[in-house]
Amino acid sequence: MSWLPDDFEPPARLDLATGHHLRPIRAADVDIDMVAVMGSQERLFSLFGPVWGWPPATMTREQDLEDLEYHEDEMRKRSSYNYAVLDAEETQLLGCVYVDPPDTVPGADAEIAWWVVDDAVGTDLERTLAEDLPRWVADSWPFRTPTIIGRDLTFAQWAALQDRPGDGA
Repeated sequence: MSWLPDDFEPPARLDLATGHHLRPIRAADVDIDMVAVMGSQERLFSLFGPVWGWPPATMTREQDLEDLEYHEDEMRKRSSYNYAVLDAEETQLLGCVYVDPPDTVPGADAEIAWWVVDDAVGTDLERTLAEDLPRWVADSWPFRTPTIIGRDLTFAQWAALQDRPGDGA
């Protein structure tokens, strides 16, 4: 059985009350993505590093471009989705939302993780995303039991699931 129904069309955009919006990330976003990721690298690594090893402290523009090209390819293949959180003019990338197939969370049919840049932590943008994301997932995606990392379980709990016994390769 496929992760998503064959006739499902992933949402192209989510407008936020803050004037920001989400849309699928593109390789062409590399310059604004690089600023966002590396400007918040230490905090992002504390969240995602234990699971994804990302973002490395010395990530180059070329590595970021390869990563974004990979995300675009994942979306074309319908295997995973990465949405950029952008300002109205799309001159600033302020975070990302990842919609992934279930990998580690028992009983989940999707794993959603998200982040905002350090400067947006504690702002209306972060609060709006935290409120709107569960609604958007429920209304726009075909999941019955999605897990939103950081809401339904902590990043530490998510990381701990990576090492649970019985997953064996």
